[in-house]
Parts: sequence; C-alpha cells; structure tokens
Amino acid sequence: MNQNIRDLLQAVCAPSELDQVVRLLNIPGSLGNGDVAAVTRAELAQALNMALFAELLTRVPSARAYADDVLAAGGRVQFDHGALRTVRWPHSGALPPGEAAFTRILKPLGYRLNGTYPLERIGMTGRSYAQADAPEEIAQYFLSEFHPERFSTMLQSTVTKVIGASTDPLTPQALAWLNELERDGSLPGACAKALLPVLVGCFARRHSLPRLADYEALLAESAEMAWIATEGNAFNHATDRVDNVFAVADAQRALGRPIKDVVEVSKSGRVKQTAFRADPVQREFIAADGSTVTRTVPGSFYEFITRDPHPHAVADMPGIDLGFDAGNATGIFKMTAAA
Repeated sequence: MNQNIRDLLQAVCAPSELDQVVRLLNIPGSLGNGDVAAVTRAELAQALNMALFAELLTRVPSARAYADDVLAAGGRVQFDHGALRTVRWPHSGALPPGEAAFTRILKPLGYRLNGTYPLERIGMTGRSYAQADAPEEIAQYFLSEFHPERFSTMLQSTVTKVIGASTDPLTPQALAWLNELERDGSLPGACAKALLPVLVGCFARRHSLPRLADYEALLAESAEMAWIATEGNAFNHATDRVDNVFAVADAQRALGRPIKDVVEVSKSGRVKQTAFRADPVQREFIAADGSTVTRTVPGSFYEFITRDPHPHAVADMPGIDLGFDAGNATGIFKMTAAA
C-alpha cells in the first residue's frame, strides 16, 4: 500500500471506509510506496478517486451490495472512470460554468483531454479526461455539460433559478495549492492532506434546495437537468472495468439486481458497457407554501465496462482502448431517467 495515499485518505474517510476501499480498489503499482516528503499529482489523483468511489458506495445500495460480493470473494475492482454532470450556463453563481469548475482541478492532477462526445439527443456534451502518468490504471473522468440554450426559454429561466446562487468550495488557498501542483507535479504532504477534503467537497450539490415546481418544470424537458437539480455535481456513476461485461451482467441479473436489459456496444466494437439502474433516493424540496417536502427521485448508479485492446497496440505495449462512445454514453445516462 502506498503510504501517501493511505495518509491522504485518513483525512476524508472513516477508518472502516478506508480499510474497505483500500482492500477493494486496485492501486497502481507504478506509484510505489510513496515519498513522505512530497505527494505526487498521481498519488493525489488516486486518493481523490478512491475517496469519491467510497462516497458513492454510501449512496448507492446496489453498488454496495456488489462491492461486498467482490470483497467476500477476495477480488478487487479496477476503477475505470467516474462520471459527473455540469451545466454550461453563465448564471452559475460563484461556480465557473460547465466543466471549467472541474478542469481547474483535474489539470493540476495530471489529467488531459482524451475525447469529446456530442450527446445530441439529451442536449449535452461529454468529454473524457485521462491521467497522463498512469492512464490505464488511474480512473478517468467523464465530464458532461448540459446546454440549457438548446431547450425552451422556460427551462433556461428555471435553470438560472436553481443554480444561479451556487457556491464555490475552492478557497484561495486551495487554488494556490492547485497552481503549485500544476507547476511542480507534487505538493508537500501536509498541503496535499489539507487540499484533498476541499477537492472532495467539490463533488456535491453546490446550490440550495430546489423548489418542487422548478424540479417538475425541468423534468418535463430534461431528466438529466432534473437530476442535476437534486444531486448537483456528485458522481453520477462509478465504473468497474471487468474482463467480460456480458458475463457480469448475466450474473447480476441472476441475483435479481437492477441491471440494464442490454449491453451497449461502441461503433468500434471495442468498448462494451452496462449498468445498474439508478437507486431511488429521498430528496427534499421547497413547496409552494414554503414548507419542505420529500420526494423519491433517481440517485446515482454503478456501471460495468469491458475495454478491448486498441488496434494500434503492439505486443510489448498492449494498450486498451480508453475511448468512449456517444451512443453508449447516451444509453447509460438513461439509467437516471426513471422517476
């Protein structure tokens, strides 16, 4: 176990959560044991990914059940990518619009743009970011932007009402540390340990409770924007890279778990994905009379992916296809569309 990563996780995980996520997730061997004098960008990226994965397990019962099965069998999860949704809109309060709120975090952590995917049917654009130091071993991010301008003026005004007073969790000190990390590729251990909880806090809902009427107005036009209204920038899903996604889907279906009916296959045939349907969650809203009401809405979910070797790979550098597919992504996003 890399000691820097363990020390970082202690700042954001309870002891039981830390023990579980360390036993569950593969950790890149290339990171070594860690240098206590400094934390590299790759180590901080891996720690952030593990913390966010652990947080998703607390919100998604189906993911927790699957993870418990993996641990019981003595297996491990290869965390492939985490996905989150943003809104590219100038009226976003203190938050930078769209994915800019997160690229300012990911770039200092060593992430680079790996692909752009128009999601026309749902009015979004997806972009993948891979970590340059260990792209196959450290989880990617699939950042999607919702485009309100592609919808009605009613939806646009509602989006402004919902996210227009968003807060920015990145403090001036956190931004200074990110600038230092981008410049040097590492941070002193104490600084990295103080930065990680701030970064984790970015992956949450940064706007106040939505009004029920606003949520219903968004839902009438876009299930994806309605999801953002309740869940914000939390991980929409986390993805497990498996050898045979078809076999995994069959096994989970036999257990009675809410797995998607079909496996999405990319145009290239090399990327195959399926997922559990989003677990329902209880969320509060502001009613017309100002009182607080609770409704059941879609939460986050857990995904499975199989990646075949890239066609340009060679024997001594096998290389898997780290790309995505717009059709696959659109199909997977529908896991949160059910009421």
